[in-house]
Amino acid sequence: MDSSTKEAMTSTNEHVSSVPHPSTVGWWKQPYLRQLYFLMPFLFLGSTTLGYDGSVLNGLQTMESWQSFFHNPISSKLGIIGAIPGFGGLAILPFAPYIADGLGRRTGTAIGCVLVILGSLIQSFPKASDPLPMYLAGRFIMGCGATISNATCPLLITEIAHPQHRGKVTTVYNSVWYLGAIIAAWTTFGTLVNLSGNLEWRLPTGLQCLMPGIQLFALYLIPESPRWLISKGRDDEALNFLTKYHGNNDPNDEFAKWEYTEISETLRMEKQAAATSGWHELVRTPGNRKRCFLIIATAIFSQCSGNGLVSYYLSSILKTIGFTNSKTQAEINGGLTLWCWLVSLGCAFLVDRVGRRVLFLFAGVGMLISFTVWTACSAVYAKTGSQAAGSSVLAMIFLFYGVAGAAWPGLTVSYTVEILPFHIRAKGLTLCFVFTQLSGVFNQYVNPIGLANLQWKFYFVYIAVLVIECLVIYFFYVETKGPTLEEIAILFDGENAHVGGTMKMSGKKIEERIEHA
Repeated sequence: MDSSTKEAMTSTNEHVSSVPHPSTVGWWKQPYLRQLYFLMPFLFLGSTTLGYDGSVLNGLQTMESWQSFFHNPISSKLGIIGAIPGFGGLAILPFAPYIADGLGRRTGTAIGCVLVILGSLIQSFPKASDPLPMYLAGRFIMGCGATISNATCPLLITEIAHPQHRGKVTTVYNSVWYLGAIIAAWTTFGTLVNLSGNLEWRLPTGLQCLMPGIQLFALYLIPESPRWLISKGRDDEALNFLTKYHGNNDPNDEFAKWEYTEISETLRMEKQAAATSGWHELVRTPGNRKRCFLIIATAIFSQCSGNGLVSYYLSSILKTIGFTNSKTQAEINGGLTLWCWLVSLGCAFLVDRVGRRVLFLFAGVGMLISFTVWTACSAVYAKTGSQAAGSSVLAMIFLFYGVAGAAWPGLTVSYTVEILPFHIRAKGLTLCFVFTQLSGVFNQYVNPIGLANLQWKFYFVYIAVLVIECLVIYFFYVETKGPTLEEIAILFDGENAHVGGTMKMSGKKIEERIEHA
């Protein structure tokens, strides 16, 4: 440990000898914290935009007008339509952390919103003579924008939330992916039933502008991250934020003062200890390498656990078990997305009660069991044509998504940003999205080909993935409930952790706080 780090530790301990307790008054009774949380839903819209895209493609596939306009895309052609936003996301991802760290979390979100609006408008009006190139271009641009927004919104939410509520609030963000899916599912159902012609699919496609449009205007009311402000030398603004929102605007609030000290000292120590601000920092230390392993595993599992089959190709799945009517498919799609949202949102409020690792394990084991039964029933239907077997598959799909909602997609982003220290948080979240996008491209391009050629036998690939997933979660995942964002570093870096304001707290005490949180 170098002398500058020792000096920082000594200085920190002189100023903060113990951790003050935050107010026990409920957030809804604290006017400024209440104001902050009333603005949070506007940030959640970044996740609903992603959910809208996933479900709107499901809904569009049930429409004869969309099928006819795009010349009945199947197999690889349908796969590229589904996968192209992922390619857009991959193209922009290398720049996303520099946007988040350089321009700020709010500005990055605004840039993403503008690109999503542009891409949605281009998708809505392709040339009738040759619609695919323009449609794909629109989806590519939309993928770029959605990725930038999704790379900045969770950072802002995590960094402005009160430490007492961080886990719940950040997990809710990814859970409202399903709210976008619900809006898309029932919008496409409504246009399918009540409209005809190309307006039937153009309207739900164009409505994707709505959520980023609302978010764009609301960003003017949302404060910037205090951690980002401190990293840019704007300490007074950061202290004002913490005093106003986390200290109920009381300049003498001890918890707000302690939080400011911990954040500012931690960021300074991280900067001094970091060998570089580049990408190599992600793998420079054993603690960071473990973080990267968990981030990559979480990203892959979030997409490749069988959930991608239904997220984008529910229509194809339902046809294999006898549900061929477009209206019936649309009703099932709408009901499934509503069920997923309710389960995922409910589980978001359990993260600080039962812990992240427990929810991950529950989801993994539950998905493995239900997906295995799903596969067996699909095999029976394929051989016998039994309607009971087909209905059982549908029941297993609902059960599968019920248990999956305990962890996915809610914890995908919240767990990632929690385990990362500030100086690599944006880059680490980008790493998560790189593997999420790669896994998503695999799902969206390979799944329709696998379903077309192997049908239910293709499910065995995901059973194998789920077995690996359960083992990795059990043996490697670290529990993070209890500590602040800065203190979590001790769980990964041990004695080498650079944590300002809490350096007297050992790893053992941190673990005790987790157990009693």
